[in-house]
Amino acid sequence: MNVIVITGASEGIGAEMSRQWARRGGAQQALVLAARNIDKLNEVAAQCRQHGAQVLVQRCDVGVQADCEALVSATVKTFGRLDTLVNNAGMSAQALFGEVNDLAWYETLMRINHWGSVWCTHAALPHLKSAKGRIVAVSSLAGLVGVPGRTAYCSTKFAMTGFFEALRTELAAAGVSVTLAYPGVVATDIRYRGFNAAGEAAGQSGLDERGAMSVETCARLIIDGAESRSREVVMTAKGKLGRWMKLLVPSLVDALALKALNQHARPQ
Repeated sequence: MNVIVITGASEGIGAEMSRQWARRGGAQQALVLAARNIDKLNEVAAQCRQHGAQVLVQRCDVGVQADCEALVSATVKTFGRLDTLVNNAGMSAQALFGEVNDLAWYETLMRINHWGSVWCTHAALPHLKSAKGRIVAVSSLAGLVGVPGRTAYCSTKFAMTGFFEALRTELAAAGVSVTLAYPGVVATDIRYRGFNAAGEAAGQSGLDERGAMSVETCARLIIDGAESRSREVVMTAKGKLGRWMKLLVPSLVDALALKALNQHARPQ
């Protein structure tokens, strides 16, 4: 049996990864679906069970360390092991730094996006070492390139990138792989629910959504990368090219990042 924990599994990329892994593994797959919304988790769980997968639903707010620890405890108590941890839960934000008056929500975002991954990974580590398992961290292209209007979001994703790159080397001898995934713009609602400058739900996307990758494609690429124990998954040609351009012509990358914003979200 392969036991997979997926945070942020109630919708979007996390829900789709759950469904795709259920289809791939059937009865040999045990999925632990974690998020704050139990009703949505139960809907995804029912879809996974149709493919024969065993499913445990666990309410978890990754911004709370005790919830992260309880998630791992429930997994091991139910299935006796933990093979793959997918740190997928996250929240978006779009705000020009100069327009932010209260920075408290910057700290909230860091707890969700970065510390949630750290806490879940720390709790799961002994079990992952025992299984010679896999860690997947869903970062973002905003964890590789700074995007204007996304200082808060970029800082959380850059933190994830640094943490998991360092951890990969620490765990290599133990046989635990670390795969960092860097999605670009994916067709989900995450940007609409993310923070605006006032720390409230934005209600609109600050990014140009044209050409957004489907959630099905994104989930498949992450799963393929995890199963092959790839170091990283950079999903688009533009993303791969951008990494090289950042070294060679960084000012051009800055200009392209600015161009990726909708007009209302650009600095005036």
